[in-house]
Amino acid sequence: MDTHLFLFGGGPPFTNKMAKLFVEKLKDKSVPISILFVDREGWEDYMPKYTSALEEYNMNDFHLLPLPTTPIEQVMNCLRISSGIIIGGGDTNAYADYLVETPIAISIKDRFQEGAPVAGFSAGALISPNICVISPKDNPQNEFQYRKGLGLIEDHLFAVHFSEWNDEDHLRNAVNKIKAASNYGIDEKAGTYFLNGDLDSIEGNGVYSIKNDVLVKLS
Repeated sequence: MDTHLFLFGGGPPFTNKMAKLFVEKLKDKSVPISILFVDREGWEDYMPKYTSALEEYNMNDFHLLPLPTTPIEQVMNCLRISSGIIIGGGDTNAYADYLVETPIAISIKDRFQEGAPVAGFSAGALISPNICVISPKDNPQNEFQYRKGLGLIEDHLFAVHFSEWNDEDHLRNAVNKIKAASNYGIDEKAGTYFLNGDLDSIEGNGVYSIKNDVLVKLS
């Protein structure tokens, strides 16, 4: 079964090409997409940023699942019947706390392995690989951090808000500390699509990779 992972360097919305491709990869468009996000005041007004681009391609049914206020069993039940999954942006450590190494992670990975597309925005992108690296600009301690991720993609490292945070040093630090086959720095307006764990396509200006100690611009 093919796997489909969409990772974005900033918050929503989807880039146009990636929104279209995400909807194309849904096996059953009559089944809702689940959106996982950390609960915060005013989240209801923010949800159209996630849904609007998909609605342009006639996908209009969504499970909105704020964390940790939605009971875990309810989240898992929604994920089991979801056509696709979106993991939002915000506090990366909070997303890792509420999703990684929880029963929810098992449900996400099961659906992903069954072919349901998964999209991660910013924090959602960072927790997608087996190792989540967190920039000093993304935690109150202002330090490089790493922790276990969801494992939707192996042997990859990601940095988000890459140019906006001027985070080349962070990505280099991650590459030096954690050996991985591939690494990517993704800008806020850029999206990437990984088919079966390999980079298949990019949309937007601003995706980078450190190769042989040289920062290479891929788009």
